[in-house]
Amino acid sequence: MADELPLDGRNIQRPGVLALAIKEKAALYAAYMPFVSGGGLFIPTNKPFKMGEEIFMLLSLLEDPEKLRVVGHVVWINATTQGSKQQGVGVKFSEKDGGIEVRRKIEGLLGSALKSSRPTHTL
Repeated sequence: MADELPLDGRNIQRPGVLALAIKEKAALYAAYMPFVSGGGLFIPTNKPFKMGEEIFMLLSLLEDPEKLRVVGHVVWINATTQGSKQQGVGVKFSEKDGGIEVRRKIEGLLGSALKSSRPTHTL
């Protein structure tokens, strides 16, 4: 059985892990992606990610001491700084693994700001 892979974890794809602390409402507005079904966040990073890659996020929002855990998938990539757009990835929240709760929390924090036409990191 020479074709078998060792079970030591070297060949198992693990999700990327990103920690993000958003301390201001304006920064949360700029990062949130309401146009993505189920919601998502743009996360500034220079780590290389691939479209569709699974990401585990640990989020800290505004003054809330609670760390939110959510799983998502890469749906947007700014590979390098492009004009005024920051390098990073857009991550769509999973409909399970904390995604629904995180979307509701973010939309509750943003409230009427969601209707704003101010530019964001993605649009």
